[in-house]
Amino acid sequence: MNTTDIWAWKHETAIIDPGATLDIGTKVWHFCHICPGARIGRNCTLGQNVYIGPGVVIGDRCRIQNNVSVYAGVTLEDDVFVGPSAVFTNVKRPKAGHRAEEYAATLVKRGAVIGANATIVCGVILGDGCFVGAGAVVTRDVMPGEEVVGVPARPIH
Repeated sequence: MNTTDIWAWKHETAIIDPGATLDIGTKVWHFCHICPGARIGRNCTLGQNVYIGPGVVIGDRCRIQNNVSVYAGVTLEDDVFVGPSAVFTNVKRPKAGHRAEEYAATLVKRGAVIGANATIVCGVILGDGCFVGAGAVVTRDVMPGEEVVGVPARPIH
């Protein structure tokens, strides 16, 4: 489905670049930017000021709250919730300049929940139904159903 399909909705201030695709029922709110090659599934909601990088894949029924940045190399499966101001990285040791060859993929599995202001460092897998607490910094894989909090994120016991 292309970006001009009447079944997806965008606010007039949102920018959806050519080559991005939105599926039926998806809503894109104020000041969002969706880059070329990004694919967003059915019935998703992107809150105000969300950035979706080139080639990002977002499954069905995902909810991405205000001020979230989802950079190239990130995939969100179905039913993922990303809280306000959460951020994903895509280079382990960033420097000035574009270095796409150093991107490390991040996979967020079905039903995962990411709390407000959490940082997901690239190259990790967040398992099915896991929970990342607000403000956590995730530097390693999170197992299915696991709850993690803190800096760096550690399991709740």
